[in-house]
Amino acid sequence: NPPVAKRLAQELLTRDNVDILAGFVLTPNAMAGADISAEAKKFMVVMNAATSIITTKSPYMARTSLTIPQIDTTLGTWAYKSGIRKVYTMVSDFGPGHDGETSFIAGFKAAGGENVGSVRMPVANPDFSAFVQRAKDLNPEAIFVWIPGGAQPAAFAKALADRGLDPKKIKIMGQGEVTMDDNALKSMGDAALGIITVFHYGWEHDSAMNKKFVAAYNADYQRNPDVFSIGGWDGMHLIYETLKKTGGKTDGEALIAAAKGMKWESPRGPISIDPETRDIVQTVYIRRVEKVGGVNRNVEFDKVENVKDPAK
Repeated sequence: NPPVAKRLAQELLTRDNVDILAGFVLTPNAMAGADISAEAKKFMVVMNAATSIITTKSPYMARTSLTIPQIDTTLGTWAYKSGIRKVYTMVSDFGPGHDGETSFIAGFKAAGGENVGSVRMPVANPDFSAFVQRAKDLNPEAIFVWIPGGAQPAAFAKALADRGLDPKKIKIMGQGEVTMDDNALKSMGDAALGIITVFHYGWEHDSAMNKKFVAAYNADYQRNPDVFSIGGWDGMHLIYETLKKTGGKTDGEALIAAAKGMKWESPRGPISIDPETRDIVQTVYIRRVEKVGGVNRNVEFDKVENVKDPAK
């Protein structure tokens, strides 16, 4: 709801006298907040919204999450390098799905691959059977899928199983939401095994810092952290470090200057803020669903380091 987001951002500045705007889960709300940030010259940190264009809307904005092109273009390039030559794409019919489709195809075609067909599916789609059957009939080497997290991944996995489409024979690839949620992954059962996803963070990431982060997060919230958690964690780190760097000065010019080029070690791995675009630079991980101790897990098996947003 952009009008409400804009009003709330304005109230935070004029009524509560805040120095920094932060958060913004969804792109339309981040775009609305950007208008206020630019007009008031206030530092703004986007902790989730992933459409590439967002950071161009205010010169006082930095982002600590991801961009869809950063993730999915990387997967397209990786898919070709891994030996895949023909792909069919299936995406939810709304902005992020379109961005995912466009980005994946751009990376895949630039590397030399062929997109043999595409379909856009209703956003609130309870049954993927017809769409999966259409893809199966074309017999592609791989399928790229972009669907939101929540109930849809389990429904998609059910359709794969019902239509006899084995991820070990026709590679199923997608952005991390497909297998992000622990409960959804559990409910997908063996139909999820072999699904390949690309993401910038999963709680399973194997590093000493992340193990400490996951343990502390579980102690506080009794669940594993996710991409929202890591975006917030690193967003607050950026705010804290920029304030240290400016000696407590809170004007937008000083804070964004301090943010540009900043580098640090995150539970997700090394990250930095691109001084030109004020967007995040990070490692992108390729994962596969495997059985680990009898439980479905996303297991990282490849990575691409220092990835900038290719759209900018």
